[in-house]
Amino acid sequence: MLKGKKIGFGLTGSHCTYEEVFPIIEKLVAAGAGVRPVVSYSFQKVNTRFGKAEDHLKKISDITGSHPVTTIEEAETFGPKDPVDCMVIAPLTGNTMSKLANAVTDTPILMATKATMRNQAPIVLALSTNDALGLNGVNLMKLIATKGIFFVPFGQDNPVGKPNSLISKMDLLPETIENALSFKQLQPVITTY
Repeated sequence: MLKGKKIGFGLTGSHCTYEEVFPIIEKLVAAGAGVRPVVSYSFQKVNTRFGKAEDHLKKISDITGSHPVTTIEEAETFGPKDPVDCMVIAPLTGNTMSKLANAVTDTPILMATKATMRNQAPIVLALSTNDALGLNGVNLMKLIATKGIFFVPFGQDNPVGKPNSLISKMDLLPETIENALSFKQLQPVITTY
């Protein structure tokens, strides 16, 4: 079902999640999908204990065979000029979630996502945020209720230590995309982690 599909893939600044997400992108490519990476400014510039930005950029280029989209101008082509069949944001941070829910378009990922929404193609979101059940709860519910947006099933990864945190099960990302391409939500959305 993914063979021949064009997938936009946004990577935000949840640096601790990259190790889970990169193998999923490899699976999408192995399944025959054309993956077009779009990266946040944090992904492009911030070095952390989880790796250097330049290494992450090289890795995503090597996996997809495509230079990552790094500017809003490049991302705008996801509109009528060069549309994708589905736009994924994985990991989706609380910062990007709040901006998307409130129609802010100030990063390459948000521009690619808004352009894809304009084309009425599905959007798939994979949470990785410490505040989904805090101040960002209203934004999460707004996006869950938005037509054309689909979530990778998620749960609390540490209910005692981080009670507001939600993380998607990244291994369910390919199946979520397949369902989203038929405008169906993979169920259950809320699961145990």
